[in-house]
Amino acid sequence: MPLVSVYIIAFNEAEKVRATIESARWADEIIVVDSWSTDGTPEIATEMGARVVQVKFNGFGDLRNNAIAACSHEWIFSLDADERCTPEAAAEIRALISSPDAADAYWTPRRNFFMGKWIKYSGWYPNYRQPQLFRKGKMHYDLKPVHEGYVLDSGKPIGHMSNAIWQFPFKNMAEVMHKANRYSSLGAEKIKHKKLSMGSALSHGAWSFVKHYVFKLGFLDGWAGFVIALGNFEGTFYRYVKAIELQKGAAWGAPDTKERQPRG
Repeated sequence: MPLVSVYIIAFNEAEKVRATIESARWADEIIVVDSWSTDGTPEIATEMGARVVQVKFNGFGDLRNNAIAACSHEWIFSLDADERCTPEAAAEIRALISSPDAADAYWTPRRNFFMGKWIKYSGWYPNYRQPQLFRKGKMHYDLKPVHEGYVLDSGKPIGHMSNAIWQFPFKNMAEVMHKANRYSSLGAEKIKHKKLSMGSALSHGAWSFVKHYVFKLGFLDGWAGFVIALGNFEGTFYRYVKAIELQKGAAWGAPDTKERQPRG
């Protein structure tokens, strides 16, 4: 039977990583790719039998490529620290990779839980990110610092898994705000070369809200859907504002030190 490596990317995820590793016990190898966490994350991972690899954070694309390089086996399944592999998904993975007709990469659906409920709309289900199950050497990531893409190194079409994994993206609203701040800063680097204005920041933010709340049916998720849409507005708006700040440099926040000349 083909062997599977599971890699888990984590940074200061001591409250979550234990459950993530536990959900991956079915794999032949578990690797936690850490960036020098200070909250005990690597110690917990080592205690649970995972192999810890320390990688300097230079964006999520680079981090994931380093994770692939650390994997030993033919097949790789990627998990983030806020995700859990269900027994049903694990059994499906074993069946898929044992098939002679296996694809080289598979999309994995994710069920997201937020504000005490399963989010069925808001663009959060099936909520594919990059293909999470793939053969080593058949996929890698681009080097975008956040919302990284993937590059398929195979002529085969991507398959789809049927069974979902679970994701718990935020433990509380403080984490929602923390991640929005971090991701907007990383995203600003991607767009700082564009022609930007405060008007475009507002319009992009407003469109992000409407897209998630109306077109992706977030209103059907109740208040949780509204919070998700509002969070997308804020994250998008501040990403553009931070990019403008990068373009203008320190002078954008500097006071006008020119003294007014007295009129004669």
